Order: sequence, then C-alpha cells, then structure tokens
Amino acid sequence: MAKAALALSFLLLISGCAHDRHTETSDVTDSSTSAEQSAPHHQMTDQWVGRWTGVEGLFLEISKDASAGPGHYLLHMRYGLDADQIGTFEGQSTADGIRFNRGDGPQLLRAGDGEATGMKWLLEKEDCLIVRTGEGYCRD
Repeated sequence: MAKAALALSFLLLISGCAHDRHTETSDVTDSSTSAEQSAPHHQMTDQWVGRWTGVEGLFLEISKDASAGPGHYLLHMRYGLDADQIGTFEGQSTADGIRFNRGDGPQLLRAGDGEATGMKWLLEKEDCLIVRTGEGYCRD
C-alpha cells in the first residue's frame, strides 16, 4: 500500500511539474506572438481611416472604434443600390485586412488597386480597398 501511495505521489509530482513548465512556456509564447502579430496589422489598417468612393454612389467610411481599442474599426458603407444595402459594421484588423460581418455574411476588406476591384470605372485607380470582385472603394 505504501508503495502504491508513493508511486501515485511521484506521478502527481511529475505531472504537476510538466504542467507548470508547459504553462509558463505557453504563456510567454502566446503573449509575445499575439503582440508581435497585432501591432503591424493595426498600423497598416489605421492608414485606411477616412472616406473611400465606389461606383454609382457607393461609399465606405472607416473610423477607429476607440471604445473597442486599437485595431478595431467602424465601417459605414453603402455597398449596393438596394435601400437595405447600407449600414455600419464593426471590423477588426487582421494580417489580411479588416474582417467584419454584415447581412450577406463574413467579409474581408483588403488593399488592392482598381484592376483588383473588377470594375472598369475604377481600373485606373491605384489606392483601393476591395471586399470582393465587383465591390471596391478607391481614393483619388
């Protein structure tokens, strides 16, 4: 009985030590990785704040969402010609752009040029944000 108790104590001690080492390593790795990854994203997307123009009266206005913190934005947009295709959506900076959700599902706003918008009226533009082919907003 004493041998079993001793063996069980030894196993608990070993598993506890292993868990502590893993936790310490994991915490350091996670916090440094997330800090390194989020800083460049929001620095890039902060440059997108302001008004962007689409075709036929479509527009995108990006502002920082100060209440949510760095890397969070409010996207006010008219994204279609129907009366219900206008609204303000919360967005968050990622490595690829700004992710947000609206009535037609999850979206990603990313940088590109007029050609990437897929719209002939914007072909000559160089500074654009694209949601998908056929939906883009540019600056002059």
